[in-house]
Amino acid sequence: MKRVSFTNFILALALIIGGTFLLLANLDVISLEMWQLFSYSYPFILLVVGLKFILDSILKRDDHWGLGVLTSVFATLLIMDRFEWITFTAGDIWLLWPLILVIIGFRIFLSKGTKPKVEIIFDDDHHDESFKRKKSAIGDYSFTNSDWAVEPMNLWNAVGDYKFDFTKAFIPEKDTPFKLSGIVGDVKILMPENVAFRVEANVKTGDIRILDQKADGFNRVMSYQTPDYETSTRKVTFYINLKVGNIRLDRV
Repeated sequence: MKRVSFTNFILALALIIGGTFLLLANLDVISLEMWQLFSYSYPFILLVVGLKFILDSILKRDDHWGLGVLTSVFATLLIMDRFEWITFTAGDIWLLWPLILVIIGFRIFLSKGTKPKVEIIFDDDHHDESFKRKKSAIGDYSFTNSDWAVEPMNLWNAVGDYKFDFTKAFIPEKDTPFKLSGIVGDVKILMPENVAFRVEANVKTGDIRILDQKADGFNRVMSYQTPDYETSTRKVTFYINLKVGNIRLDRV
């Protein structure tokens, strides 16, 4: 049986209990008072989940501290409402939107000037690669200068575009992987005719265009590799994942 993380366990348990209470209340199996008991207590479950996110971020298990802060603040306000210290309901969550700006600001501040190197796993072909890992909240990545050096990269951008012109690059005689991720933005790649490549692209909302192939809409996924990819010694492999945006790769 697959092991479930603590956070997923709490979320799953909350959904199961909440759904069961709603179902039984609708079928008049339980009284309204029992449903009110769950309505009173669920903010405490949310608070545990939010604090767990923050703790995991402090211990470097993941990078979900922003979500943890948002969940914890929301749960705390609901708990204060339960004790009648303030008036705040679940429908008032939209009032917390300025907190998102504060979290983004802290992310920009904390990520400024950091350029760590880490080892990440893309697939079986690249498990030994050491990648340059960069993260930014807002901004563009542009690799269009003459003779820029192609090396393995893992780039993440919350809001911004990626631009790569490999016709101006120095491409080594090996398979060089790139991982490009982001929330909102576009990816534009220009490849020379004599370089093999493979693309694994995924976008939740937007379109993907690789040479003459195109996919648009929601939850679009596209895989493509040049006919000479497997036999070439000099090639580039792209792993691209966007929430909202466009991915385009052309050849000249």
